[in-house]
Amino acid sequence: MNQAIKNTDFKFESLIKKYTGKVRDVYYFKDKIVMIVTDRISAFDVVLPRPIPYKGQILNQIAEKFLNMTEDIVPNWIENVPDPNVTIGKSCKTFPVEMVIRGYLTGHAWRLYRSGKREICGVIMPEGMREHDRFPEPIITPTTKAKVGHDEDISRENIISEGIVTETDYLKLEDYTLKLFNRGTKYAKSKNLILVDTKYEFGKNNDKIFLVDEIHTPDSSRYFYEDTYQDLQNQNQNQRQLSKEFVREWLIDNGFQGKEGQVMPEMNDERVNLISERYIELYENITGEKFIKRNTENMLNDIESNINIAL
Repeated sequence: MNQAIKNTDFKFESLIKKYTGKVRDVYYFKDKIVMIVTDRISAFDVVLPRPIPYKGQILNQIAEKFLNMTEDIVPNWIENVPDPNVTIGKSCKTFPVEMVIRGYLTGHAWRLYRSGKREICGVIMPEGMREHDRFPEPIITPTTKAKVGHDEDISRENIISEGIVTETDYLKLEDYTLKLFNRGTKYAKSKNLILVDTKYEFGKNNDKIFLVDEIHTPDSSRYFYEDTYQDLQNQNQNQRQLSKEFVREWLIDNGFQGKEGQVMPEMNDERVNLISERYIELYENITGEKFIKRNTENMLNDIESNINIAL
């Protein structure tokens, strides 16, 4: 099996601190950060036991493509991509909310709707909708950005009234979110895809707002195939999805949703390879480009060398 990155522990000169997220290892320097996208995979806010070969490369390269494609809408944090798994960029103070935007009644929103709720994050969802139906207009459903544990839904009103984000800044985040989603939707259509929902993260550097982290990747977004969407809806069948929802579905089928007392199902080699192959399929469908696998033989050494050269 190909090598995969589970953890990194580099000792760079001038390093101030390191942060280990669910998927990314972030190294902080005086005026920039180095983000290494590992091959870890998470679902239900839990990191699964085995990394997925090439997953980090896939996420990093998709994010680079879409950040470059949207920099006319909002400036982003990227300065350099010196390695397939690495991005170097501006150090920003991240807003403590994630801007989730949904075009369709799917995933978390559907689970709430199915339970009888008709409101999410202060937004009213219309009556009479079915799973995967399109909303009349995209809805913004922010979440708090938890350092540990689960992110929580929060309304626009609470974000502003609790002083989590100023009203001036929050209105800008909403405007950027709608424009980015519109751009992503148009691009997806050109690839026979529907951008179903996604999330954006923003931060500030010298009092200026920047788009940070990844955008429009299969970890942060959900896609349907456009050519079969309406027929499947008419037949009340599940949509063909491009996202990591297939990982969540496998976990749910095996009795795991990240809740206390639940046991993570075994990830054997066959399962790990299957997930890796699905991520490659996602990359090629979303970008329209052939995925070129990096050499994984001395991957950690290569990553460390490429970062040191770039710094």
